[in-house]
Amino acid sequence: MFETLTQRLNKVFENLRRRGKLSEADVDAALREVRLALLEADVHYSVVKDFLARVRERAVGAEVSRALNPAQQVIKIVHEELIRALGDPVPLQLSGPRPHVIMLVGLQGSGKTTTAAKLANWLRSRGERVMLVAADPYRPAAVQQLQQLGAQLNLPVESAEGVKPPELAQRAVDKATKGGFSIVILDTAGRSQMDAQLMDELRQIVQRVSPREILLVVDAMIGQEALRVAQGFREAIPLSGLILTKMDGDARGGAAISIRSVTGVPIKFLGSGEKVDALEAYDPQRLASRILGMGDVLGLIEKAEATFNAEQAQRQAERMMRGEFTLEDWLEQMRQIKRMGPLTQILEMLPGQFGQVARQVNPQELERNFKRFEAIILSMTPEERRNPEILNASRRRRIARGSGTEVQDVNRLIRQYREAQRLFKSLQKSGGRGLFKLFG
Repeated sequence: MFETLTQRLNKVFENLRRRGKLSEADVDAALREVRLALLEADVHYSVVKDFLARVRERAVGAEVSRALNPAQQVIKIVHEELIRALGDPVPLQLSGPRPHVIMLVGLQGSGKTTTAAKLANWLRSRGERVMLVAADPYRPAAVQQLQQLGAQLNLPVESAEGVKPPELAQRAVDKATKGGFSIVILDTAGRSQMDAQLMDELRQIVQRVSPREILLVVDAMIGQEALRVAQGFREAIPLSGLILTKMDGDARGGAAISIRSVTGVPIKFLGSGEKVDALEAYDPQRLASRILGMGDVLGLIEKAEATFNAEQAQRQAERMMRGEFTLEDWLEQMRQIKRMGPLTQILEMLPGQFGQVARQVNPQELERNFKRFEAIILSMTPEERRNPEILNASRRRRIARGSGTEVQDVNRLIRQYREAQRLFKSLQKSGGRGLFKLFG
């Protein structure tokens, strides 16, 4: 997400860094480029106007002129004002009597049903007992889709053929109350466009079950159309928050930056990818850092903690720092990285110069290399994986044939493995200082 905007803004900041002191003309020239970058990213013009006015007021004042590093100070101001534009984080309101009802609304194609499963998975990981309700009897296979997702997550899905959604919602809440569930998530019906029938049905559900949260699920890829959708729903029912989906497919990101300022409705979650764990709580500070190419170290750590076995990771880290890790260790490392999610998301979370270099890597090519290297390592004997020094020419030819690759691919894998060994040995000798340089 935000690839295009991040690249444009990084060029602006790089030009600023080349200068010493910044004149008012320098600041204005930079802000013109920022303005174009934001507008091309489909950020609403009123949001761009207010944002740049606040940045300029601070950037041409004493705050920058007295700074030891004026360019860095301007970047800091842009970062702070971007956080302000993105709005304060507003967590789910889950106080009061249980079960809490969370109602998901939105147009067809916004990813509502998948988001219901993702949200259920997210809440369960935080100790909640969740029931899903298939309250969309109109879209073909909507009920079956939620039932399949529920079975995948081992979560109950309430449904009833021929029962109107308001009545079904009431039945589900009664059943959840008796069954000791803490959360009920309603996957309501969508339409290809907003209409009176849809809104009337949603209002009836609200009257019957009094949801604690009413979250609008919006496809981020529709750009500024998302603002109109949000405003339309807000006029009909009392929205408490937004979930922006398909963020991984939106290289511009204008909806995420604009929607809070224009509608006044807080973003609560961002969805990216099809996997059930591809949902993250909205954090404007971390999002602003990602937009500006500063990475998201906390997000990266959270993904790693959710994926890696702590004891195994500790052992592997110690072996790596001693330069003792084997090709089996390396294969497991690659597999764990793949389990963290799409490589594009992981790369954009990397900070500093390391992140800038990583973002120049083609994720598809990296994915292909992962598969190729995995096939090569699996074609080796256990002894060869643990002791690559024995890989002579005939062994390499056999491995290439077995993995469907070329001998050059096997050679490249071994070369990269040895380079990694040398890197980790040098890090150990420097006390890890080299690692910090990567993130500087």
